[in-house]
Amino acid sequence: MKKFLIALNIVIWSFVGYQTTVYAEAVVKEVCTPKVDKAGKPVMDKKTNKQAEDCKKIKTHKKVEGEAVPDGKKK
Repeated sequence: MKKFLIALNIVIWSFVGYQTTVYAEAVVKEVCTPKVDKAGKPVMDKKTNKQAEDCKKIKTHKKVEGEAVPDGKKK
């Protein structure tokens, strides 16, 4: 009986762990914006002689669509 309970516990926790990893995924995107100095002039890259860019990696999550939340009118 003890072995059965241990096996059941392992199965349940592996299923719960699988469910949490499914929703935790995020897509990593790289967003680049052109560099400008304080005066608003474009900053040129010395090697390529083109406008330099600031690039950042951001995570985007999938938005879940659902029903609208009704207004909670208080009495």
